[in-house]
Amino acid sequence: MSDKKIKELHIDQSGTPATTPSTSLRSYTPARIALRRTGVSLATTEILNFQLAHAQARDAVHATLDPQHLTHRLRIEIPSLTVPILTLDSAAPDRATYLRRPDLGRTLAPASAGLLRPSPCDILLVIADGLSATAIEHHAVPLLAALLPALPPNQTLGPLCIATQARVAIADHIGSLLRAQLSIVLIGERPGLSSPDSLGVYITWNPTPSRTDADRNCISNIRTAGLDYITAAARIAFYCAEARRLQLTGTALKEATPPLLNT
Repeated sequence: MSDKKIKELHIDQSGTPATTPSTSLRSYTPARIALRRTGVSLATTEILNFQLAHAQARDAVHATLDPQHLTHRLRIEIPSLTVPILTLDSAAPDRATYLRRPDLGRTLAPASAGLLRPSPCDILLVIADGLSATAIEHHAVPLLAALLPALPPNQTLGPLCIATQARVAIADHIGSLLRAQLSIVLIGERPGLSSPDSLGVYITWNPTPSRTDADRNCISNIRTAGLDYITAAARIAFYCAEARRLQLTGTALKEATPPLLNT
């Protein structure tokens, strides 16, 4: 092993690694780098932190969303939200089935589908529990509070739909029944070991069951330690405006970004 590598791996008697370029990176990322060691093993605190993160991720996957509580919060915290709020269920009858059968989470249960009647609107908002109801509980309401004022003006909103045991594509089923021009889905993303509450947003022009993931635009990692609500709302509003201008979403719609290098 080189002298440089030995220096980077040096551990003092307290079990704390010496300051190196790798340890300084810990202030910039929650990734597990430069973990403290005791002898040839990881320090107990590092093992316990990993086990805690793993438990939080598992809990997020199995957590259930409370639609009534969420509806109450939406009415209290966003008084400008005056559209009806509907609670819908996917075709997955329970959480265990939902996790084993992703296809059932993409369509509505017959009883829920029967609640929807054609009500043409410019924008359909859907809140789906996805793989992290925790993300919805933490971030859906503040993100919507930032998003509604940022949406393009003179756009009609359809009923806000809260979908349980739901995947992204459930908005295609809902949108086709309501005849919405554009759907915006707020959904709990698959938890990671440092992000059990990450929220994703998917925008789809002309949502119908024939849509694929290539027909959507996605904004992910919306959470306290990730993308903030104001920035996320501005990006969603951009995609909504461009989708209406171009009459499409997906791989053909790109977000303009400044060049990383000067040429």
